[in-house]
Formats: sequence, C-alpha cells, structure tokens
Amino acid sequence: MLEAELLARIQFGVTIGFHYLYPPMSIGLALIMVFMEWRFLRTKNPLFEQMTKFWTKVFGLTFAVGVATGIVMEFEFGTNWATYSRYVGDIFGSPLAAEALFAFFLESVFLGVLIFGWNKVSPKVHFFSTLMVALGSTLSAFWILVANSWMHTPAGFELITENGVTRAVITDFWAMVFNPSTIDRLTHTLSAAWLTGAFLVMSISAWYILKKRHIEFAKSSFKIALFLAVFASLFQLFTGHNSAIGVTKHQPTKLAAFEGHFNTEPADLYLFGWVNKEEQKVHGIAIPGMLSYMVHFDGSQPVTGLNEFPEDEWPPLQATFQTYHLMVAIGMLFIGLTLLSLFLLYRKKLFDTKWLLAAFVPAFLLPHLANMLGWCSAEIGRQPWVVQGVLKTSDAISKVVSPGQIWFSLILFTLIYTILLVLFVYLLLKKIKDGPEELPITN
Repeated sequence: MLEAELLARIQFGVTIGFHYLYPPMSIGLALIMVFMEWRFLRTKNPLFEQMTKFWTKVFGLTFAVGVATGIVMEFEFGTNWATYSRYVGDIFGSPLAAEALFAFFLESVFLGVLIFGWNKVSPKVHFFSTLMVALGSTLSAFWILVANSWMHTPAGFELITENGVTRAVITDFWAMVFNPSTIDRLTHTLSAAWLTGAFLVMSISAWYILKKRHIEFAKSSFKIALFLAVFASLFQLFTGHNSAIGVTKHQPTKLAAFEGHFNTEPADLYLFGWVNKEEQKVHGIAIPGMLSYMVHFDGSQPVTGLNEFPEDEWPPLQATFQTYHLMVAIGMLFIGLTLLSLFLLYRKKLFDTKWLLAAFVPAFLLPHLANMLGWCSAEIGRQPWVVQGVLKTSDAISKVVSPGQIWFSLILFTLIYTILLVLFVYLLLKKIKDGPEELPITN
C-alpha cells in the first residue's frame, strides 16, 4: 500500500499538472492580444479587431478553467501538508496573498471590460483593459514563482522557536521576494508561456489555412504568433543557461542529477542517455567537457558531483535526468521549427508548405509537454527537500491524514479535473468551429 507522503505528492502533482495547462496559454495569449489590438488602434484595420475579439474568447475560456483548477491547491497545503504550512506558512503565504490582491483582482476586473466592453468604452480604454489583463497575468506568474523559487533558494528569513514549535519568519521581505532564483525562473517560465500561447495561435491558424477558412485572419494571426515564438524559443536558451548557472551555485545536487554527474571533475553534456546508479555512470552520447564550459566557460574546470553529498540527499536520478533532457530536446525543436517557418515566410512559401502547416496543428501540445517536463525536473531535482536545506518533504506531510483519505480525494479530484479538461476541449473546439466574426462588407 502506498504511503501517505507519496500519495500526497502524487495528488499535488496531479492537481498542479492539470492547472498548469492553462496559465501559460493565458499569459502568451494576453501578450498576443495586446499587439493585435495595438495594431488595430494604429491602422484602424478591422482585421486586427476581428483577431483580437476571437482570441479574447479563447483567452476568456482559458482563464476561467485555469481559475477553477487552481483553487484546490491552496486547500491541499492545509490538508495534506499541514506541517509545511505551519513551518513556513508565514513566508509562503505572503506571495500567495500578493498574487490574489495585486494580480488576480487586476486581471479579473479588467477582464470584464475586455470581454464585454467592446461597444461600451472607447477603443483606448478597451486597449488599456487588455494591457491590464496582460499585466495581471504576468504579475500572477511573478508572485507564484516567488513562492516556488523561495522553496528552491530560501532567503530573507530566520527560524524561531516559540512554545516548542519552530517556524520560519520573514526578516527581509524583498530578499525573500528576489531570492537567488526568482528572476531566472521567472524569465524562463514567461518565455515558456509565450511559446505556449504562440503555438496555440499557430495551431488553430494552421488548421484554418489547411481547411481554406478565414484565410486572411489565419495568416495574419499565424505571422504575429510566429514572430513571438521565434523570439521566445531563442530567449529560452538564454534564460535556461542563466537558470543552470544559478542551480550550479545554489543546488549543485540538482545540476549533478540533471547530467548524471557523480564525481567532482570536468563534466560532459549528455545529448541523451540512461543513468546507471550502481555503476555511477551514464550510458549515452555526450559532448566532452561541455557542461563545464557552459557553467564555468572553461571545459577543464570541475563540476561538483553527487558523491560530494550524502546519498540520502540525492534526488531520484533517472526521473530528473530524463525529464530534463526531454525538456531541452523539445526546446531545441522549437528553435528549429520556428526558424524554418520564419525562413519560409521570408521566401513567401510558408503558407504553401502543407506538411509544415499540418505539423503545426498538433504542435500546440509540445509547449505543454515541455512545461510539464521542466516543472518535473525542477521539483523532482529538489528532493528530498521541500524547502532546500531547511525542511525535508518527509517532514512536511500532515501527521493525521491517512492514505485512505488521500486516495479518496485523489480519485475525486482527478475525475473532476478530467471532466473540466474535456469540457475545456469541447468548448475550445466549438469556438474554433464557429470561427471569428465575419468582417463587415465594404463597397
């Protein structure tokens, strides 16, 4: 029978896995909508208004389901992770409260104007609402990542003991907010969200082009999303590299697990492989010294290996290694796919290349897969710590919750989330089938 700790981790993984499908789409779509509506204000071309209205409908659906799937997570901190909540709740709760006060309310209030205010407010006021919705979605990501980043690189706090109970309290709020990994994780996550929104737009647009429907709308939408996708895919290289350097400094066991690196010596960079823990080696293809070069800009410099740490503080090696390398592989695929598309667009051949358009239709799944893999590699790679160097996952679990209780809620929430996902897909397909509003006929 599975233990309560593992079940609670599975339940939280399922919960956040379902929820994390939606915020990246919202963040990426919001940025695209801002550009489209700005173009409408500048050119007065009704095509850009048509585009903004259609993608706003998709955004509204995504936002609604994202909110519905995110509520449960905060309750799980109190039910399954009560010890964690008591221990670091004073710190962890602060960015979550800020997210609700400064981001969610901002996004929610102006979303009403964005969706229902087309004929009720001036174009400039409506555009301001679109800007505020985009800002709110980005601020929401910021505060959530502050909370999560603090768990990886805790800062600005101290441990105090009162009446025999130890807990963490904030000593420097801004040091907690801008802890050593906040900016690196924020930029990497935002670029991933931009890719997610861009690929959704390109997927739907490619389908319209292949079906010979709404051609002008689809081509314009595709081009706008493509430019964002090219920038975001290349920006991912930069943000990913910075994040890896930060991991080297603050979570060396995680970096070593990413590459299956056991001894402190110059390290290779594996393209793919399989970690053999017993032999303490990786069977695969690697670029000699490349990890050392990427971290130290010197291929002969040593990288800290797993053997420098107690084995009970190693993360699960195979899961960390494989999820990390699959994420990187998909990231490189993004670069190749978007640059090829940009080249064909420059040669005026993109929309005649049917096989590439057909590939873009299911390609909207790739950013979601990369997001999940990246999240898994980051969170599994932090184990056995729930707060790095401060609190272990095994000590954070609620002491009175039984495996049976967690099984019940796990099955129940998985069923509910599955129904919500099916409903989301059904409504999204219906909106795609209905298509954008037709442009007024001009003489």
